[in-house]
Amino acid sequence: MATKTRPDPERQIDLDLVRATENAALAAWKWFGKGDKNIADAAASDAMRGMFQLIACKGLVRIGEGRKDNAPGIFTDERLGTWEEDGVPLAVAVDPIDGTTLTAKGLPGAVSVLAVAACENPDDDPAELFPVIPSHYMEKIAYGPKVAEGPGKVRMDAPIDENLDIIAFKLKKRVKDLVAVLLDRPRHQHIIDSIRKAGCGIRLISDGDVAAAIAPSLPNSGVDLYIGIGGSPEAVIAAAAIKCLGGEQLSRIWPRHDAERQSLIREHGCTEADLAKIWTVNEMAKGDHIIFVATGISDSPMLRGIRYDQQHCITESVLMRSRFRTVRRIEAFHNIDSKTIRLASSGEEMRL
Repeated sequence: MATKTRPDPERQIDLDLVRATENAALAAWKWFGKGDKNIADAAASDAMRGMFQLIACKGLVRIGEGRKDNAPGIFTDERLGTWEEDGVPLAVAVDPIDGTTLTAKGLPGAVSVLAVAACENPDDDPAELFPVIPSHYMEKIAYGPKVAEGPGKVRMDAPIDENLDIIAFKLKKRVKDLVAVLLDRPRHQHIIDSIRKAGCGIRLISDGDVAAAIAPSLPNSGVDLYIGIGGSPEAVIAAAAIKCLGGEQLSRIWPRHDAERQSLIREHGCTEADLAKIWTVNEMAKGDHIIFVATGISDSPMLRGIRYDQQHCITESVLMRSRFRTVRRIEAFHNIDSKTIRLASSGEEMRL
């Protein structure tokens, strides 16, 4: 008998995924501005796992948090969901807190993010839907749908002024009116110098490059381009959202030094072609059944952060689906007297 396909599997779980990032953000908020990023990260991870214990899916984590710094988190190859027979098979890319340092220091820009790729056929292997990039970092350049469409393409290796001319032309702006966002890192100084020489404005950020990479694809974000070197897991998570929005992100493995380059070749089997490969969002987030969800912890260009109003804690989330490029903004009012968060560590409900 032929295996039954699900024409729209993501509809079964999309709002539950929003609850997962809401709970992670609410758990992280208890540690906002209190100086310990690892405790905040552990709390957010525990709350996200707890919500997944209630979701009828077979989630396989392909992109987990903590690869770079061994921080607490949800890790690659971990299983999430109930794993019941009729559960939706999912590839999961997750960062319970994008911006742990921002959270610890009480700064803007922190969000909880989650992307999944659902299998249309229950027997399909979700491991094929999100790639695991073996490097710590990737070069990235991300831009919105107006820039991605039509003739004239942004290229990874093109001079910065040429790419800025293309972006300005397609957005009907002057180069001097464009805004690029970069992580504030010494490795970016040559990029910063070139952008400023071209007359483009720059917004430097200390952390949180998932939201930064997505920003050029969002209406009214005030950001036209994201460029620079950032985390490889973050590149995959951002690609899922950018695909839902119709934008593009070009990414390429960036070994930090020759020792890492040789390790990628010897231990991970990377060829020179692999190291030179430029990934697009369609290669990083495969298929039509992509969902991206995020909840703001502190204010960012993408989402408002958590705030309190009398008896309610208010969260703002975004839910995107690639199939129809649907974007929903969800403002939730959580009654402080009755709201609980399920924790995976105890299996119990915790009051706000």
